[in-house]
Amino acid sequence: MSADPNPAFMERAIQLAVENVRAAKGGPFAAVIVRDGEIIGEGANSVTTTNDPTAHAEINAIRNACRALNTFTLKGCEIYTSCEPCPMCLAAIYWARIGAIYFGSDSNDAARAGFDDSYFYEEIRLHRDARSVPLRQILSEEAWQSFQAWIDAPEKTEY
Repeated sequence: MSADPNPAFMERAIQLAVENVRAAKGGPFAAVIVRDGEIIGEGANSVTTTNDPTAHAEINAIRNACRALNTFTLKGCEIYTSCEPCPMCLAAIYWARIGAIYFGSDSNDAARAGFDDSYFYEEIRLHRDARSVPLRQILSEEAWQSFQAWIDAPEKTEY
């Protein structure tokens, strides 16, 4: 992984974001994933064109990079994203084991353009019983069966 960010990769993310809006393909967000100085995956926001609320730029870029590398982990990669990742995308970046995040606009810029993620950050900070969407645990003992099956499975791919 490079020690310093490469502005050319951020320029590419910004270019993709602008093109995405101009082509009416989705929101003003794009991301590129880089390994060893080479772009291995790109993605732009396609929430409205795919009717998929998870189709954020970072998620699409992660999916494309994982397909390109035929793996579920992007350890040793960096992500350049046109805007600071939302909580969902940030979690996905962590799950993918990406080692560095570089962003252009921040969450305040996104809010000024009508994309305010502050509600999500506030909800995450609350205890699950205090959140606006009910989150209640049920059948916990029965649900443990899937974890026990995982523990007992002789062949599994750890992640």
